[in-house]
Amino acid sequence: MSTFSAIRIDKAEKGTQAAFADFDEADLMDGDVTVRVVHSTVNYKDGLAITGKSPVVRRFPMIPGIDFSGVVESSGNPAFKPGDFVVMTGWGMGETHLGAYAQKARVRGDWLVPLPPGLSLSDAMSVGTAGLTAMLCVQALDAHGCKPADGPAIVTGAAGGVGSVAVALLKKAGWHVIASTGRASEADYLKGLGADEIIDRKELSEPGRPLGKERWAAGIDTVGSNTLANLLAQTRYGGAIAACGLAQGMDLPGSVAPFILRGISLLGIDSVMCPKDKRIAAWARLAKDLDKSALAAMTTHIPFEKVMDVARDIIEGKVRGRVVVDIT
Repeated sequence: MSTFSAIRIDKAEKGTQAAFADFDEADLMDGDVTVRVVHSTVNYKDGLAITGKSPVVRRFPMIPGIDFSGVVESSGNPAFKPGDFVVMTGWGMGETHLGAYAQKARVRGDWLVPLPPGLSLSDAMSVGTAGLTAMLCVQALDAHGCKPADGPAIVTGAAGGVGSVAVALLKKAGWHVIASTGRASEADYLKGLGADEIIDRKELSEPGRPLGKERWAAGIDTVGSNTLANLLAQTRYGGAIAACGLAQGMDLPGSVAPFILRGISLLGIDSVMCPKDKRIAAWARLAKDLDKSALAAMTTHIPFEKVMDVARDIIEGKVRGRVVVDIT
């Protein structure tokens, strides 16, 4: 088909405007692989792009959507051939490169990852950028030498996409998992994923002391700002926190005390420009370690036409876990 359905973001008199539109295949951006998109997902960044709450879109018009799974239609890249199942996350999709909320996408083959054995195209989007990020955090903690025998691990924003996968992965790895959330109603959900304790995010979200009581040996933070500062201040001697989000803010109002008095480490995690070899390793471990029943429990499925509604909900903190979009 030369035209297909897509969500298109254009500049408006005030801010931006997103709407469904027909898009011409000839207007897709440069790339050596064209993919028929089967599934996508809704991430916090997608919500920011569609609602215009933050200027994540860098060119116009833009098709938002930072993740997809699909089937290769044509390829000029020797690594892929028509019919291959592939996964795409990051690399500026939906920001500087036309994204996933469309029935077709054209991208660089170097950006694609073959669908890992054991995962369906739908499973891959239950994981998506959020799950990939969570696994990169877990791998960073492993590489740092953090282990369950050292003490508990905490996950902030635990009911969100990254947090949900992180809770399940850490539990699978043998950790005692503390889940921090502002939604008390999600306690049973989080315990079902593997959380051993639930704490209110208010314990961490207000300005705190440079050093506090040592409570956890490791952590995965999706929130930033005061929350991350308090996590660091309460990490046990020699522990580490993997930071991957900024839901509360980009600032870090802490001190050097946890670093120079307790020898803790702050591990920065980026999934957007992550090298391909690390992506492939992370996806392989996700396919092996992420329990399918946990994945199903954290996933909601929606049709393509509901994406913009869910994008607004995710910005308002109303979305739990992962959302898979049926683009077809």
